[in-house]
Amino acid sequence: MSERSSKPISESRSGMMQLIFPSDTNYHGTMFGGKLMEYMDKIAAIASMRHARGPVVTASTDSLDFASPIRVGDMIDVEAIVTWTHRSSMEVYVKAETENVYTGDRKTAVTAFFSFVALDENGRPRPVAAIVPETEEEWALHRSAPARYEHRMQRKQDRLDKK
Repeated sequence: MSERSSKPISESRSGMMQLIFPSDTNYHGTMFGGKLMEYMDKIAAIASMRHARGPVVTASTDSLDFASPIRVGDMIDVEAIVTWTHRSSMEVYVKAETENVYTGDRKTAVTAFFSFVALDENGRPRPVAAIVPETEEEWALHRSAPARYEHRMQRKQDRLDKK
């Protein structure tokens, strides 16, 4: 890719819904964090594959923030969008909302940022298109992404320096 193309964020938007059963929960009756992380990683991977139109790998997960519990009987709506790209990496914002299926009441339960790297046929990083935000929320996430990227790179360097 000699000249970097661009795509609207909406092309990466991906979502899934799940009904929460007792087997999805701990002894408090709330959803296992690890189970939710699995759903979030999967939908983030789908969003980044849609953007890259090829294979990707998870590079990092950060700022997984739990805002409210997810309980047995709740429906969860997990949505992901690619918010920013570097050369071969993509930042993906994931939000999980609960919905009471009887009342329709919804609330944000968890938000997170994942990073993915696009791969070529040899499993090496390959360039991806830039992102074009369309909504105010997308613009806000896009504008703040370079600072998160720098923080991730500094965290990675700090780990390497400790070895």
